[in-house]
Amino acid sequence: MSKRVQPQWSVPNAKEKPVLKLYNSLTRQKEVFSPISGKRVTWYSCGPTVYDSSHMGHARSYITFDILRRILSDYFGYDVFYAMNITDIDDKIIKRARQNYLFEKYSSEKRPLEEVISDAKLVLDCLSGKSKATVDPDKKIMFEKLLVRLTNSVEDLENAVKSGDAARVEESQQKFIRECKDPLSEWLDVRYGHTVRDNAIFASLPKRWEDEFHKDMDSLNVLRPNVLTRVSDYMPEIVSYIAKIIENGFGYVANGSVYFDVAAFDKSDHHYYAKLVPEAYGDTNSLQEGEGDLTTADQRSEKRSPNDFALWKNSKPGEPAWESPWGLGRPGWHIECSAMASTIFGTKLDIHTGGVDLKFPHHDNEIAQSEAHFGSPDWVKYFLHSGHLTIAGCKMSKSLKNFVSIQDALSKYTTRQLRFAFLLHSWRDTLDYSQNTMECALQYERIFNEFFLNAKDAANSLCSEKTVYNTFTKWGPQEKILNDKFLKAKENVHIALCDNIDTRSAIDSLRELVTSSNIYLREQKCINKVLLHDTAVYITKMLKIFGAIPDTDKIGFPVCKGSPNNVECVILPYLSILSEFRHNVRASALTLKATDILKECDRLRDDILPNVGVRLEDREGAPSAVKLVDKESLLKEREAKKKAEQEKAAEKERKKAELAAAQAAKEAQRKIVPSEMFKMELDKYSKFDENGIPTHDVEGKEISKGQQKKLQKLHQAQEKKYKEYLASLS
Repeated sequence: MSKRVQPQWSVPNAKEKPVLKLYNSLTRQKEVFSPISGKRVTWYSCGPTVYDSSHMGHARSYITFDILRRILSDYFGYDVFYAMNITDIDDKIIKRARQNYLFEKYSSEKRPLEEVISDAKLVLDCLSGKSKATVDPDKKIMFEKLLVRLTNSVEDLENAVKSGDAARVEESQQKFIRECKDPLSEWLDVRYGHTVRDNAIFASLPKRWEDEFHKDMDSLNVLRPNVLTRVSDYMPEIVSYIAKIIENGFGYVANGSVYFDVAAFDKSDHHYYAKLVPEAYGDTNSLQEGEGDLTTADQRSEKRSPNDFALWKNSKPGEPAWESPWGLGRPGWHIECSAMASTIFGTKLDIHTGGVDLKFPHHDNEIAQSEAHFGSPDWVKYFLHSGHLTIAGCKMSKSLKNFVSIQDALSKYTTRQLRFAFLLHSWRDTLDYSQNTMECALQYERIFNEFFLNAKDAANSLCSEKTVYNTFTKWGPQEKILNDKFLKAKENVHIALCDNIDTRSAIDSLRELVTSSNIYLREQKCINKVLLHDTAVYITKMLKIFGAIPDTDKIGFPVCKGSPNNVECVILPYLSILSEFRHNVRASALTLKATDILKECDRLRDDILPNVGVRLEDREGAPSAVKLVDKESLLKEREAKKKAEQEKAAEKERKKAELAAAQAAKEAQRKIVPSEMFKMELDKYSKFDENGIPTHDVEGKEISKGQQKKLQKLHQAQEKKYKEYLASLS
C-alpha cells in the first residue's frame, strides 16, 4: 500500500462494561434494568398512612428509596418521574380520629365522680380481657404494665374520694384520665364511635400528621416527590377505576360494598394472583389484616371467598363517606395505589417501591387490580422492596421501650450520620438500628470529614486563584500511584452501583481512596494540588449523589459576577494570612522566650477561633493548617480536649500521691527498731526470741525452721535499713 494513502483505522477492543442490575421482587433475582421509554423512568412509591408520628421503620423505606432515586437520576442519568401517595383515608385514621375526638370531649366535660369511677372499672375490665386474649408477647407485656398503672390510678382516685379532700379528688381524677388515655379512648370508641359524623374530624388528623411527615422528610434530606397523591383528592378516579374492574368481570357488589373476585382473576388465561408471594395465596390472616380493623364479621361473610378483598367499603355510622354507584362508602386500602398510580402514569409503570412488609397482600392486590382494570398481565416491570428495620436486634415495639421516632433519632444523631448508617447496609436487607451501627456510621463520617479538611487546607489556593503558571506541578511516581488508585476507585464504585446499587461496597471504595490520599498527604512535602483537589471533588460529588451532602436547587444566575459558590473560598485566604502571622509571632516569641505572647497565640487557637468555627492545627516549621468546621463540633472537640487534659492531670496527681505515699511508707519502715518489727504483728505471732524474731504463731504452734530462716532474713534486712536511718541522723 502506498504511504500517500490514509492508513486503515480499527475500532478499539473495549472490554465489556458492567450494566445496572436491580433485585426485582417479581423474579426474586437481579435483573438488567431496562426502562420502558429509554432513559425516562416512571416510579411509584407507597407513602405513609398519616395517623401518628413517623418512626425509624418509615425512615428505612424513605431514606432507602431516596438513595436509589438519587443514584438512578444523578449517577446513571435517568430522567426519573417520581410519585408517592399519602393514605389519608384508612381504618387506622378513622379509629384514631374518633378516639381523639371522644377522649378530648370526655376529658373536657364535667362528669359526676361516681360515673368516672364506674367508667374506670369498665375500662380496666375491658383491658384485662384484651390482655388475657392476646397471644402477642409484646402486646401482653404492654397490657400488663398498663393494667398495673391504671389499677394504681383507680385506687388513688377511690382513696382520694374517701379522704374528702376536694383538691386531691380533682388531681386524682385528672391523673386517671391522663394515665388511661389509650384504653379509655378505645373504650369510648366502642361505645360512641358510631355517633361521630362530622367529616372534618376525619380530615384534620391526617392533615396534621402529613405536615409532620413532610417536616421529617425535609430533616432527613429526602427529595420531594414530583407528584404527591392523596386518597381524598382522587375519589372520582377511584370510583371510575373500580367500575372498570366490575365491567371486566373481576369485581362484584355485595350490600353496598365492592369486592375483588380473586378466583375469577386467577382462572383467567392472562392473569396470575399473588405474583410476588405465591406461597401466601390463601393466607387469610394477612388478608384480614389488610382489610382493616373496622371490618366486621358480617362484612367478611358477604364475600364470595375469604381470598377476596374490598375495593369499596359501605360506610357504617361513624365513618366518612363519599357518593358512588354502589351507595355511600369509602375506598378499600389497596385500590388507592392502583387508581392513583394509573392516573399519573397510565397503563405501565417502570418501578414500584415499598417496604418488604407490603409484598402481600397490599402489592399483590395492587397488581391484580391494575391488571384486571387494564386487561394486561404486565403492569409493573420492577418491584423493589426495602428490608426491615430492627432496634438493637429486636422488632420495634413501644411495649419493649425500643420504639424510635424519626425526631428521637435526629435528637441523637445528625441527618448525615443516619444516612451513612443506611448507605453502609444493603437496601433490601434488614438494618439493625443500634449503638454499634451508629458508631460505625460516625466513624465513616469522621474519616471523610478529616480528609476533606486536610484536602481543603492543602489545596485551598485553587479556589481563590485563577489558573496560573504555578497551578500545575510536575507529576512524579507518587502522583501516578495516587492517580491509578483514583481511577481504580472510580471503576470499583461504578461496578458496585451497577450491582443492585451496592452502596456499602461503593462507600468502602471511596474510603480506600481517602486512605491512599491521606498517605500521599503525609509522605509528600510538595503536594500536587490539582490531583488532590480532583480526588476530593470526586468523593464530594459521590456523597452528594448519595444524599450525604445537601445540594440545594437554586434558580437563576449568580447574584454577583464571579461570586464563588463556596464560602470557604472567600474566608480561607484571610484565615491563611492570620495563620501565617500567628506562626511568625509565635516563632519570635519562642526565640525571645516571651511566655505571655505564646499564651495569647494558644488562646487564639484554643479559645477564640473555635467560637467562629475555625480549627488551627500547628505544624512543625510551617504555618498552622486552617480548617473550617461547624462551631458546635469544634466546641465539643474543645470540651473533650479539656476533659482529657483534666483526666490526664488528675491521673498525674494520683500517681504523684501514690509515689509520695510509697515514699512515706518506705521512710516509716526505716524507722522501725528491728527487735520490734514482728511484735507489731500480734495477729500472726504469739512468742518471740531475745532478738524479737517470732518462735510461735498466733495459735501457739512452733514456727517451722524454713519459716524461721525467712523471718531472720527479713530481720537482717530491717537491721540494715535501721542503721542507714540512724546514720542519716548524724
